[in-house]
Amino acid sequence: MSNFLHLVGAMALLLSFAGALYTFAASGALAKLLALQNREPATWPAVSILKPLHGADAGLEAALESFFTLDYPAPVQLVFGVARVDDPALPIVRVLMARYPAVDAALVIDERVHGANGKISNLINMLPSAAHDVLVLSDADIAVTPDYLRAVVAALSVPGVGIVTALYSGHGLSGLWSDLAAGGVNYNFLPNVAFAFTRGLARPSFGSTIALRRAVLDEIGGLAPLADHLADDYELGRAVIAAGHSLAMPPLVVRHACAEAGAAALFAHELRWARTIRTVDPAGHVGSGVTHTWALALVALALLGPDFWVFAMLALALLARYTLKLRIDGMLGESAFAAWLLPVRDVISFGVYLASLAGKTVAWRGAKLTVTPGGKMSDSTRSNL
Repeated sequence: MSNFLHLVGAMALLLSFAGALYTFAASGALAKLLALQNREPATWPAVSILKPLHGADAGLEAALESFFTLDYPAPVQLVFGVARVDDPALPIVRVLMARYPAVDAALVIDERVHGANGKISNLINMLPSAAHDVLVLSDADIAVTPDYLRAVVAALSVPGVGIVTALYSGHGLSGLWSDLAAGGVNYNFLPNVAFAFTRGLARPSFGSTIALRRAVLDEIGGLAPLADHLADDYELGRAVIAAGHSLAMPPLVVRHACAEAGAAALFAHELRWARTIRTVDPAGHVGSGVTHTWALALVALALLGPDFWVFAMLALALLARYTLKLRIDGMLGESAFAAWLLPVRDVISFGVYLASLAGKTVAWRGAKLTVTPGGKMSDSTRSNL
């Protein structure tokens, strides 16, 4: 048994070294992606932005208001949608519509259900109210800068591009746990996605931003095929790419509000993300274990004991992770949390990763959902939404 544990420890040490090399490369990939420049189109098309809403988490008003103050040289329509007349987001939308009467904004209240995914049902109900052919879908908790729409539409105007998505950073709103959630986005998600995208290893799309033309959406059958998928944003991007179009990611980072109030909320949220990724890309998800360089070095320490190479690996892992944090903080212009929390955050991330390797249930919108291989929600979950 001791020989087996020693072998596992040696493997953890080797994987930690590989993870440290990856970490240095990943921060460089993000810098490379953000340094790209988009050429502006000859003409700017009119755009409809669809914001599906469900509840009123902290920071919702500020996030939605950022879309009322866009700097864009063509008509912009905002379409907000809820499924219930008593949705807490409604008063916030009405206040903003009254505050910005010159902005073309529509509000859709429609309780019709088209599948297990409540957000997609909402979007299907909203779509007839969208007046323009260029559509931008964006989750409720996303905040943007005034030049956001210019960057997105410029990327969409490149010949061959059928869909545009955007990276997002985390911004904590309610204390330690929301700050830790933001750190998970900034120091794990952002560099991992940038590395995969710049190396051509993945072409993911995110709910932070999905921009496409109505004709492309019609070509893939509209939103209805996504009505039972948990990873609707990923599936939408995959369908567009399968239809022969390319996916673009402009050099911008929008902001995602993190409002986790405690450890349970943080773990449940991140476990949903991780298990969803596992269902749509199982091999890639398993392989992502190598990115947990600090936690793997701790595993090596626990199994091999005090040793020169173990301590050297612990030092290298910390150097790699803190170098990445400093670079990303510089790119974003802010830090998610104090430096001493980074090793804590990394251990939490490793725990979420281990938990995600098994199980098929996730918590979403107050319900426990069963997700089948391929990312679909089982029929038994429909009554919960």
